[in-house]
Amino acid sequence: MQVFQDGGRPIKAWIDGVELEDSARAQLVAVSKLPFIFQHVAVMPDVHWGVGATIGSVIATQGAVIPAAVGVDLGCGMIAQRTSLTASQLPDDLGPLRSAIEAAIPHGRTDNGGANDRGAWGEAPDNVADAFGDLAMRLPGDMWTERRMQQARRQLGSLGTGNHFVEVCLDEEQRVWIMLHSGSRGIGNALASEFISRAKATAAKYFYEANLPDKDLAFLPEGTPDFDEYVTAVNWAQEYAMTNRTLMMDAAIDALKGAMPGVVINRELEVVNCHHNYLSREKHFGKSVLVTRKGAVSAREDQLGIIPGSMGAKSFIVRGKGNRDSFHSCSHGAGRRMGRNEAKKRITMERFAETMVGVESRRDAEVLDEAPDAYKDIDAVIAAQADLIEVVHTLKQVVCVKG
Repeated sequence: MQVFQDGGRPIKAWIDGVELEDSARAQLVAVSKLPFIFQHVAVMPDVHWGVGATIGSVIATQGAVIPAAVGVDLGCGMIAQRTSLTASQLPDDLGPLRSAIEAAIPHGRTDNGGANDRGAWGEAPDNVADAFGDLAMRLPGDMWTERRMQQARRQLGSLGTGNHFVEVCLDEEQRVWIMLHSGSRGIGNALASEFISRAKATAAKYFYEANLPDKDLAFLPEGTPDFDEYVTAVNWAQEYAMTNRTLMMDAAIDALKGAMPGVVINRELEVVNCHHNYLSREKHFGKSVLVTRKGAVSAREDQLGIIPGSMGAKSFIVRGKGNRDSFHSCSHGAGRRMGRNEAKKRITMERFAETMVGVESRRDAEVLDEAPDAYKDIDAVIAAQADLIEVVHTLKQVVCVKG
């Protein structure tokens, strides 16, 4: 762990052997200078610059919350499920299995997100509709609009775009896992965006906007109606995100069964479902604080988490060690080493294909920005946080479905 400080709270960073770009460092320093930061800012080894706050950061606060630091994909995270299958039971040709998963789970985005969007349901299956009915009853009515309601209903149980994925993986014993990455979809974005705007309006109204090191660090003070409504909205969106992942896992398992008729698949084995972009009320150093994990996973002692690599690299199921200086956290992935535009310029399709050998997946220009070379070395990232987690399982994908 490295410690540095520049006029604000200390910054404790698990970055030995990995990169910390100047722009991310400047962001971390800006956050550390806010008056309501508790103890220090913790930095995970997958750290890189992000909108609102640094991805791979853990920010504990007292008396305020920064909506843009939590971000717009509220509750984004991972789920992994071990099945009873082994590698030898998988078909030699994995193309039909990938197609089955793609058919079972809406993914991507077309029609500008409109009525014909392939990334949402036309008519949701009964289990999805039932799950949405349960969720809809728990979000206060004044936070719903007709557009939000329709979008949330159509997108529950769908993957999204960008770095979201579904994978079939093999562990160190050649056992088959399903692993996927997604969050709260459009409804989480809409709710988050509303409160980010409210925070900025509050900053302007009370004339402290000019004193903020970055306008995206506008905050909501605890004890105000906006603060209370924001926490309610975030908690609901995080529940939506977890339900979303569970429904997609059900669909992926069903697709696996359909692609392998006659093969009995037991899924009542190991499962992990964890957020890595979220807000949580927790106790640290004897105090009750709000913890914003922006690209970080809770890693309390013996708690299981998931650290994915990239679409061509291995991933890890890990067990937390409860490190108090990290606010009981670990990284949420490998972390980008290239922005999306930079990756598209620098990585050739030939190089992309080389790094995807052995993985049944799309290999086209639309996913080039997700190529393994765009990400940090996952082994270095794991090594840098040896005092935060221990590896329980090492997974390597054989099928990857991208949004």
